[in-house]
Amino acid sequence: MKQKQPRVEEADEKDLKVQDRPKDWAAGVPGVYHSMKPAIEHMGVERTLKTVLKMNQKDGFDCPSCAWPDPHKRKTFEFCENGAKAVTWEAAPVVIDSDFWAENSITELKNRSEYWLGMQGRLTEPVYKPAGEDHYRPIGWDEAFTIVGDKLKSLDSPDEAAFYTSGRTSNESAFLYQLFSRGFGTNNLPDCSNMCHESSGWAMGQTIGIGKATVTFDDYADADLIIVMGQNPGTNHPRMLTELEACKHTGGQIVAVNPLPEAALKRYKNPQTVSGVAGKGTEMADQFIQVRLGGDMALLQGVSKRVFEAEARNPGTVLDQAFLDEYCEGLDELRSYLLKLDEDTILEATGLRSEEIDELAARYIAADKVIITWAMGITQQKKGVATIKEMINLLLLRGNMGKPGAGASPIRGHSNVQGDRTMGIWEQMPPVFMDALGKEFGFEPPREHGADAVETIKRMRDGEIKAFVALGGNLVSAISDTQVAEKAFENTDMTVQISIKLNRSHLVTGKEALILPCRGRTEIDRQATGVQFVSVEDTVCAVHPSWGSVEPVSENLLSEVAIISRLARATIDGRIDADWEAFEHDYDLIREHISRVVEGCEDYNTKIRQEGGFVLPNGPRDSRTFNTPTGKAVLTVNDLEYLERPEGTLILQSLRSHDQWNTTIYGFNDRYRGIKKGRHVVFINPEDISELGLKDGQNVDVHGVYDDGVDRVLRAFRVVSYPTARGCAAAYYPEANVLVPLDRVAQGSNTPISKQIIVRFEPSNHTAPAEYDSVATEQQPEPDGFPGRTPSGERETVDA
Repeated sequence: MKQKQPRVEEADEKDLKVQDRPKDWAAGVPGVYHSMKPAIEHMGVERTLKTVLKMNQKDGFDCPSCAWPDPHKRKTFEFCENGAKAVTWEAAPVVIDSDFWAENSITELKNRSEYWLGMQGRLTEPVYKPAGEDHYRPIGWDEAFTIVGDKLKSLDSPDEAAFYTSGRTSNESAFLYQLFSRGFGTNNLPDCSNMCHESSGWAMGQTIGIGKATVTFDDYADADLIIVMGQNPGTNHPRMLTELEACKHTGGQIVAVNPLPEAALKRYKNPQTVSGVAGKGTEMADQFIQVRLGGDMALLQGVSKRVFEAEARNPGTVLDQAFLDEYCEGLDELRSYLLKLDEDTILEATGLRSEEIDELAARYIAADKVIITWAMGITQQKKGVATIKEMINLLLLRGNMGKPGAGASPIRGHSNVQGDRTMGIWEQMPPVFMDALGKEFGFEPPREHGADAVETIKRMRDGEIKAFVALGGNLVSAISDTQVAEKAFENTDMTVQISIKLNRSHLVTGKEALILPCRGRTEIDRQATGVQFVSVEDTVCAVHPSWGSVEPVSENLLSEVAIISRLARATIDGRIDADWEAFEHDYDLIREHISRVVEGCEDYNTKIRQEGGFVLPNGPRDSRTFNTPTGKAVLTVNDLEYLERPEGTLILQSLRSHDQWNTTIYGFNDRYRGIKKGRHVVFINPEDISELGLKDGQNVDVHGVYDDGVDRVLRAFRVVSYPTARGCAAAYYPEANVLVPLDRVAQGSNTPISKQIIVRFEPSNHTAPAEYDSVATEQQPEPDGFPGRTPSGERETVDA
């Protein structure tokens, strides 16, 4: 039974508390507790069982949070804490009633946090904000589609519209959405990939011919060495920990490369094992390399240089020369460049000692099967593309491509973001796709490349894009340079959001604005021909079906497919050979078209119904074939460049707390990092705190240091003494986005560089300093030490 929105209190940052030290282990019983307690509280026992027990099962729905792959043999509890939180957020039967819109102006709602907005409940009816008004008002579906269609048809050019996509969108919805956009006449298809793994796609595409992982699910357990770079699995994709643990149990090693120590890469207590519940769990990283922000490229070059030096000392024993001769090009140029690379420059860039790089190189050379896996800690650097090319270099040198237990593994942080790209959600789809699309639907698709996320904001700012339609997501909060982005949205004529719950992007609007509510992935999708399923692609190219398991919270909700189909009928009906009404009634028809347009998806309807779905072809993984101009994998020379910080500044990165998923905030705690009841914190090494003349617990204003005359600032953030790398700091996303200028992007991919922000600090007089709270624990020294915190034991105080 659906419920009205509850009373939700905002967090008061004056109550922010910091525990005595970060945690040194992850998951265990607290992971189960923090998964199930909110689920049962918000959904009840029956709805909880119908959702979490169906998540990631072969006859259930795909988790709406991360894109971590599923094992062939599923466990009963095939979900993690973050997945359970995502399902609770989506499937809780709390709804926003019609009175809400009259009672709350947009101006008033702008003062609310993302947490408060999301906790108001599910959206269940279309609402419309006319130009000049400060309230949304409920309208009918037909009126909503007419308003949007009329606006889009009134534009002087199709390129005055942009169609944004979130990674939660299914393959079927994504395929229809890009068809709608291109049938309308534009390639303006920005998506969340532009802000996360775009650097991975560019680097891998240019070197091995495909922008996807070259490993399978089973390869993780089979690897001799897994190098984990720029990611925090314990918070962002916790199910990955089980496979890292499997690697350890089969004799493999793990190296963690990160500016911050993360609890999950220290020790993992698997809650589905006796050791994880009653014992100490599994020690994870055999080596922790605390690299300076932006130093990953230099580290990789330093390791590759040592590989060449080892080969020179013992010719024919280190490089996989047979693999390099047959499958690769560029070896001599790379060797010449790296052997001349100055060691002092490498050490300065990384903040490491030579012995640490020597140890990593020795581990790499000793391992026959190596996986390098990474996430946004790498991709959101200025040299993110070049850094990933260096990963490919290192893997290729010893033939770690196209064999079991080895390969490149970008970890997609959003469910089906990879599938969206496969289905054509990209502003630069290649000619072969566009030719097939045009042939299938009897039209000539636009060929000029469209706008990505950053370029879309610029064109909105400049008045060139006048209508913005979003299929999910929260671009206002997700994109860099928050103040510029908000003004850009307000400069448009109309914004349209297809959404499940309220977020900031519903409040920073064009002159006119609409919210179109849709069903979630957890909900049963009944159409004229019966119950429908959708399909998604995970981070290792496996495509599988997803079936909703609970009744929708409202009968008035439409599916994403239905909304897209009706928008298309209101805007471009008859312009291309597409039966939009039939698509809404029967998703098999969409998949039939996909099978004839998307490479690797032939006979889609048959293959998707196989147990567990099917795996898309992958040349480097399957046959050591590379779709590059020469047909060979490319070893590349990348000039070393690293960020130097002026005196009195630090390099800051943005990151997620444990109680959030992208811009969705589930709560105000980050228990692994020891933060409670707040998010306005900046983590700084204690030596840097002292050097800058600051104090632990002090309130500061954090200023971005740029030469464009704009003062970008975070007000009243608490200094938290934390074991970050020297010269580096961290603050939560999306709050820290305000510090990143729109033009500061990764070379080649145009991804905002949220991991390399130069900041300075000034004392703030806005609020009281944070309260520090020592948690009762056993006294047990921390082996590696946490400077700036009082060492205490491993026992975690469980809080709600």
